[in-house]
Amino acid sequence: MTPLRCPILSLLVLATLPATAAEITVDLRSRVEAFKGSGEWREVRLQQSLPEEKTAVLICDMWDKHWCRGATERVGGLVTRMAPFLEAARKQGIQIIHAPSETMDFYQDAPQRKRILAIGRVDPPPPLVLPDPPLPIDDKGGGCDTPDQFYKAWTREHPGLHIAEADVISDNGAEIYSFLRERGIRNLLVMGVHVNMCILNRSFAIKQMTRWGIRCILVRDLTDAMYSPQDRPWVSHDQGTQLVIEFIEKYWAPTTTSADLLRAFTRKP
Repeated sequence: MTPLRCPILSLLVLATLPATAAEITVDLRSRVEAFKGSGEWREVRLQQSLPEEKTAVLICDMWDKHWCRGATERVGGLVTRMAPFLEAARKQGIQIIHAPSETMDFYQDAPQRKRILAIGRVDPPPPLVLPDPPLPIDDKGGGCDTPDQFYKAWTREHPGLHIAEADVISDNGAEIYSFLRERGIRNLLVMGVHVNMCILNRSFAIKQMTRWGIRCILVRDLTDAMYSPQDRPWVSHDQGTQLVIEFIEKYWAPTTTSADLLRAFTRKP
């Protein structure tokens, strides 16, 4: 009797099929003005599938020390929550990008810095022309809520954030964009400080990356603002931070939370 070979053949066929890329389904929050010009904005919740290999975390300007004492203290609090989240993201295979601006001399010999410098430059596309309305808070005075004067206090990223072997380090938008393109990464989970300044305006941050077609998502519980309640609109520091988060949801990018992302890690198929 001729032995049945179909099961073996089927296994061989399955073995040659490409593996399905792992995905996470992320809960997002955005805001829409249904009736344009009305000024009536509504919160919208949605879900988005993100392939893990096409997604990266970008950590913006989480310095070891800030010129503003209040900012330094709040960054220290963020570190205690951000560090375990980054470890969980690494276990999912998500790329981590450290972007502590103006500290690249400290990292000049780090392999994580050299790795991104070795990437060939990719010319970005013509930037999208998008509305860029003013912020809902006044930060022209620097936004410090403690009585401090500006000086360059930072020398490196906060030591409480581990830089793993597979991570990369850069504070340059062109370098980071080239790295994203080389790795096929389209989605950027942005966290760090400050939400009304560097998170929006650095060359590697939400505005520029969005204009270049990278899909940014702000992790809203792992950020903070440079805002003093002594300035317009004369609300608490936390309320000022929330106003900027809502501004980003209106005009630039949806947001999520680290808790939502951790749940997405555990419920993925």
